[in-house]
Amino acid sequence: MSKRKILFFELNEVPLRIVRQFCGAAPGSTLAKNLHRMRQIRTQAPDSVLSPWITWPTLHRGVDDAVHGLRFFGQDLTEVDARYPPLWRLLAAHGVKTGVFGSLHSYPMPEDVRGYAFYMPDTFAPAPDAHPDTLAVFQDFNLTMARKSARNVSRDVPGKGAFQLLRAIPDLGIRASTLADVSRQLVSERIHDWQRIRRRTYQSVLGFDVFMKQMEDTRPDFATFFTNHVASAMHRYWAASFPGDFTALEYDWSWVARYRHEIEFAMSKFDAFLTRLIEFVERNPDYVLWIASSMGQAASSGQPVKTQLYITDLARFMTCAELGGDDWSERPAMAPRISVFVRESKRDAFRATLDTFKVNGEAVAWEERSNGFFAICMGQMNLDPSARIEINGQARSLSEAGLSNVEIEDQAGSTAYHVPEGMLLVFDPLAAQPEAAPELPLDTRQIAPSVLRHFGVPVPSYMVDPVPLA
Repeated sequence: MSKRKILFFELNEVPLRIVRQFCGAAPGSTLAKNLHRMRQIRTQAPDSVLSPWITWPTLHRGVDDAVHGLRFFGQDLTEVDARYPPLWRLLAAHGVKTGVFGSLHSYPMPEDVRGYAFYMPDTFAPAPDAHPDTLAVFQDFNLTMARKSARNVSRDVPGKGAFQLLRAIPDLGIRASTLADVSRQLVSERIHDWQRIRRRTYQSVLGFDVFMKQMEDTRPDFATFFTNHVASAMHRYWAASFPGDFTALEYDWSWVARYRHEIEFAMSKFDAFLTRLIEFVERNPDYVLWIASSMGQAASSGQPVKTQLYITDLARFMTCAELGGDDWSERPAMAPRISVFVRESKRDAFRATLDTFKVNGEAVAWEERSNGFFAICMGQMNLDPSARIEINGQARSLSEAGLSNVEIEDQAGSTAYHVPEGMLLVFDPLAAQPEAAPELPLDTRQIAPSVLRHFGVPVPSYMVDPVPLA
C-alpha cells in the first residue's frame, strides 16, 4: 500500500516519561494496551528558545527559530509563510488533501481553501474563521472560552455562544456521551469548586468530537489535531504528581493531595481520544497514526505563585504610553504576555516608552517583530501590593497604568517547564510489530521533510534530510 495517509495528532509538550507513567498508573487503558505496538521515538527540539509557539513552527516548517524567527502568537506571518511555509500549505499546494485542526500559527486562513478537507485555526486566532463554515460556530465558542480562562478558569459559560453551539451539534458531530461528560463536569464543579480547572481539558474533548466528524466525512490524506490540555496540567501540577522531583518544594501537602491526579486526569481524556483514533485507523488501514510533541516538560519550580502582574486594562496602559485608540490594535496572546501592532508613526515613541517601563526598578522585557508587532512580557510573581511602577520616568499606581496584581486561585505556576526532548509515536495498524526506534533523538526539523517525501512532494532545499518514518 503506497502513500499511506497520516493522521498527525499533536499532543503538546508530552514527553515519553508521562506516557509511560500513565501506562503504569492505568494498565487497563488503551495507551497501556497498545504502547508496545507503537514505534517510540525520542525527539529533540533544536531551538534556542523553547516555547510551543516557537517549537511547533520548527517542526511544521523544517527550520529552527534562528531561521523562521517566530517568537509570539499574532506576529505577521506574511514573510515567513512565503519563505518557509508550514507543512500543510506545501502538501495542499501539491494536491495532497489536507485537514488542519488547531495547529499553532495556522491563522490566517489560506486564501484558497479548495485544497483542504477542513481548516480550523488555533485558539489564538483573532476571528472565528473556519472551513467549512459550519466549524465557525464551534471556533467562536472555543475562542471565547480560551479568552475567559487565560490564567484563572472563569465560572461563566458564554450564553449566546453556547446556544449557537447547541443548535449546531448535529452538524458538528458532538456526541451525546460527550455532552453527558460535560454535564457531569459542571455538576462536579458545583460540589468541588476547584475542579473548574478541568474546563481547559473539556475544550479539547469537544474539539476532538468535531475533528473526528470531519475525519469520517472527508477522509483527508494528511490531517492535524492539536491539543494543549495535558501540557497545561503538567505546567501547573507536576509538583503535585511528582513531588520527589523537587529539592525545594514549598507547596503544602494539602495542595499536593488536591492536585496530584490532574495530569492523570488529562491523560485519561487523551486515552479516550486514542481509543477512537486506533479504532479509526484499524477500520481504515490506509492510515497511519502519528502522535507527536515538539518538545517536552520536566520539573521546574516548587514555589507557589500567589499573584502575577497583568496588564488588565490595555487601553489605559497605551494611554500612559501616549498612544491614542487609533494608533494600535491588540492581538491574542498567551497570558501574561500582551501583543499589539502599533502604527508606524508611533513606533519610535512606543519603543522609547517600553524602554522606561519598570516594575520595582526592574525593566519589563519586551520584543519587537516585523510590521510594528510588539510583545510585552508581564507575569511578575508575588509582588507586594505597593509595587512601584514607572513609565516614561513617572511613578504610576497599578490602576493608573492599567495593571492588576492578579490572585492565582490554585497558586500553580510553572512547576514544570520546557525541555528539548519530546516524542513521536507511530502506530501502523498493518504492522505485526513496530520498527525499532533510533538510538539518537530525532531532530524535529526532520519531520516535515519526511512527511513531504512520504507523499512525493518535493522537499525544499532549505530543509534537512528526511528520514523514513511511515
